[in-house]
Amino acid sequence: MFSVYVTGTDTGIGKTLASCALLHALRGHGLRAAGMKPVASGCERIDGQWRNEDALALQAAGAPGLAYADINPFALEHPLAPELAARDAGVAVELLPILAAHARLATEVDALVVEGVGGWAAPLSASMMQLDVVRALRLPVVLVVGLRLGCLNHALLSARAIVEDGAHLAGWIASHIDPTMARVEDNLAMLRERLPAPCWGVLPHAPGAAPALLARHLRLPVLA
Repeated sequence: MFSVYVTGTDTGIGKTLASCALLHALRGHGLRAAGMKPVASGCERIDGQWRNEDALALQAAGAPGLAYADINPFALEHPLAPELAARDAGVAVELLPILAAHARLATEVDALVVEGVGGWAAPLSASMMQLDVVRALRLPVVLVVGLRLGCLNHALLSARAIVEDGAHLAGWIASHIDPTMARVEDNLAMLRERLPAPCWGVLPHAPGAAPALLARHLRLPVLA
């Protein structure tokens, strides 16, 4: 089964948009694909259950009929770092429920896109890093690079950390989040030269654009 872990150079740089576009690209290849957000902080109460906006977007972009509880095993109310949000909720974020939810989804689909929180080094709990999920599930990592001033430093440091942690960096996706950024093409050229993985695509700055339309900007080498 095709499965990847999507991380980013920071929070708010387009991980969910890139993950949803990836799902539509996978579905465009004829695969039944699903998204997963193991831990999500910042939820609202819907029909008596905590629901996260990003996880709901992944659910909408993926194959229908999958349980929200599997897509987002840990839905935490407060929009804080997961460790703090879990502490406020009296919840222990643990690895086994995440692995079990992933296993259940894996029986239903051909491809899974697992979206992390914040940047690569953002903890999931006091005792668990995102690397623990990646190792346990043996997932390659895709890095979303938010295109803005400073992205070279953030991208290179993130890529170095991923590789030095022993994870496999399979590719990266550029997300154009700052429409005023100067010399975008030059920055992209430097990223292509320096990052130790291929670019899977560049998502344009298009607020409100449907992820299905943005999928055309991606090229997945593993499926080419």
